[in-house]
Amino acid sequence: MTALAPLTDAEWPGGIADMLPGFAGRLDIYRVMAHHPRLLRAWSDLRQHVVVDTTLGLERSEVVILRTGVRHGSDYEWGHHVSRARKLGMDEARIASIRGPLEAMTAEDATLAGAVDALLETSRLSLAQQAGLEALVGREGMFDLMATVGFYTVLAFIANSAELALDANIRAELEKTPAP
Repeated sequence: MTALAPLTDAEWPGGIADMLPGFAGRLDIYRVMAHHPRLLRAWSDLRQHVVVDTTLGLERSEVVILRTGVRHGSDYEWGHHVSRARKLGMDEARIASIRGPLEAMTAEDATLAGAVDALLETSRLSLAQQAGLEALVGREGMFDLMATVGFYTVLAFIANSAELALDANIRAELEKTPAP
């Protein structure tokens, strides 16, 4: 057992009891983050923006999240977001392409995934990448892409450090229909 195990309902900190019925209690990643209640509370507003209110739109956001998960070797993030991508109607070939070389993706997905790669490799977007992203998703979208990569990088650090297994519902779904 790891010291970073997800907290049970009985272990849940009283100071964030209001968060247990919401997003924080639904996923093991946030149950791990609950070891630091102030961080989880602060995380909530950023999560709302990055996950729900992003200017990228849900499909583009999933491309960015999936690529970030792949680049960090986070099976937890990959599995959870394969599930979300499928629910959005993304087909298996598109999802699978996000694991591979940019040349195997659609031009739009390659632009997004290439930006993820650049951020994780060099911590910056070139002027050409900035121009390409602004043309595709606008300036706010470019900032949302950077925030999404950072957000899911932190989650990958937590999931990987905790050696977090997929949540039971996602594990069951992927056992029935394996991830590409």
